[in-house]
Amino acid sequence: MIWIAVLCGFLLDCLLGDPEKMPHPVVWMGKAISSLEKKLRSIFPKTPDGEKKGGIVLAVMLPLGTLLISGGICLLCYWIHPFLGLALQILWCWQALAMRCLAKESKNVYRALKEKGLSAGREAVSRIVGRDTAALSEVGVIKATVETVAENFSDGVLAPMLYMLIGGAPLALTYKAINTLDSMVGYKNDKYLYFGRASAKLDDAANFLPSRIAALFWILACPFSKGDLKGAWRIFKRDRFHHASPNSAQPVWACAGSLGVQLAGPVSYFGIALDKPYIGDALRPIEPEDILRTNRMMITASVLAFLVGLALRIGLSLLLFQALWI
Repeated sequence: MIWIAVLCGFLLDCLLGDPEKMPHPVVWMGKAISSLEKKLRSIFPKTPDGEKKGGIVLAVMLPLGTLLISGGICLLCYWIHPFLGLALQILWCWQALAMRCLAKESKNVYRALKEKGLSAGREAVSRIVGRDTAALSEVGVIKATVETVAENFSDGVLAPMLYMLIGGAPLALTYKAINTLDSMVGYKNDKYLYFGRASAKLDDAANFLPSRIAALFWILACPFSKGDLKGAWRIFKRDRFHHASPNSAQPVWACAGSLGVQLAGPVSYFGIALDKPYIGDALRPIEPEDILRTNRMMITASVLAFLVGLALRIGLSLLLFQALWI
């Protein structure tokens, strides 16, 4: 049953995180994207229209292929033996979640700043963010880490959890395929402005509901994790539309309000400066300990979302069983 796979997968993520030497589906997805991109660019004309068409083919092939392949393998394993199918679902549900890994990597940034200084902090944060980090101040490093934890709570924890509760590991991996596409080709630069457009739009659609649910669970987590509930709700309502992306910053608004600090602002990607608006109110200066506070709220929100989602899944399963039995 799906709820058993989700339960075991979540517990394994809590206990073990993402072991570095274990083969991961996202790595295979990344290799598939690189290979397909190279092939499609050679097939379609090197014009804006040709790149758009090639990008659409990529945005269809990878998620659909992921769903069919993972679903087919699961069915085959269930046919061989139900426990083999369940074991595979548990493995993939575990690998689709990134709560412990996110907490670990962000804590590494905190330790680097506190123990080795700014240079080490910049190096540590470069592992988890896409922005330029070489010239970041200490405040910039802290902001980047806090924002990344809040953003990735949505696409690294809540969204895959939501999709696996709906359709098991195959649907969760399909979401990861969409998310990986966006992270690799969904940029508005010269190389991917047209080719990556379809992938970026697909990611927007896949994250529209999860990102908003993630923000609400972040707010709900405040009373249990020493966050400012009223501040989180106030900033979320006020600032949630102040961003070019419809999804990525939804939990960040709640995070800024829950901490009582100001996030975002000007940032640089691949040498290009972007004048992003600030989020939240600077009720106090941001400090390294805000990384730990953000982690605490992220973990609390993850547990709350898991408990609510699992209860709903089990409840719906019981209702369906009762309806079929009658």
